[in-house]
Amino acid sequence: MSIVMVTKVSGDRQGIQSIEVGFSLLNVLAKTNRPMMLRDIAKGASMSAAKAHRYMVSFLRVGIVEQDPSSGRYDLGAYALDLGLAGLGRLDPVKFAGPVLEALCEEIQETVALAVWGSFGATIVRIVDAGGPVTITLRVGASLPLYNSATGRAFAAFSRAPFMKRLLDEELQKSAASTGIAITTLRRQLEKSLSEIRTYGIARASGSLTPGINGFSAPVFDHTGSMVAAITSLGSVGEFDVEWDSKVATSMIAAANALSHRLGHGRISE
Repeated sequence: MSIVMVTKVSGDRQGIQSIEVGFSLLNVLAKTNRPMMLRDIAKGASMSAAKAHRYMVSFLRVGIVEQDPSSGRYDLGAYALDLGLAGLGRLDPVKFAGPVLEALCEEIQETVALAVWGSFGATIVRIVDAGGPVTITLRVGASLPLYNSATGRAFAAFSRAPFMKRLLDEELQKSAASTGIAITTLRRQLEKSLSEIRTYGIARASGSLTPGINGFSAPVFDHTGSMVAAITSLGSVGEFDVEWDSKVATSMIAAANALSHRLGHGRISE
């Protein structure tokens, strides 16, 4: 007769202790990121090799680990990958952005927002208002131009979104018609700007969309390396420093990196 031990977790709910113990072995494999001998897995989980072996046999049966028949080393199996990818696919940048945006707003004392790629291009989906005079320039549902907004430029530089080229071409043609500047010149200027944005990892705009307003926008990536969102901040010219190495730029890049990591970016080796 087998005995299943249980352990209490938060809220006085009971769990199966043997499962928790077994997953400590998987945690060792995941953190090491390479095939391992049984004795090393057991040591990493502070467990005897004999006890670890029983767990590994069960994990082999369900496919969550696999074993190289020649070396005897264990590694995470196809089922572990399926579970990981399924979990990553459920990660929603809008859902996880809240705490990141709120912390960023408090840190830089400026209004911040999250934009995603929608049917009409770069679209604001969440705003954290710092209470300053720039709140009227942003609203949930607003679509921002690619050519002359920090948010749009971030998507133009880093995103592979559908219809990106077509929308950008349309904006360049309108700008050329209204300014009288040759479209080839505008394209050349844009390419230089996008190259600079890729170098610094953040886009900026100074009064180009709304007079008197500066903006930064940093890209957010998912586990596939695709840009899925942009974190944007706006502030008044003269008070909002748009130097590439400014505190605002540094803080925004850090916030975008934190949200990207939460979405799995960098957690899976290419």
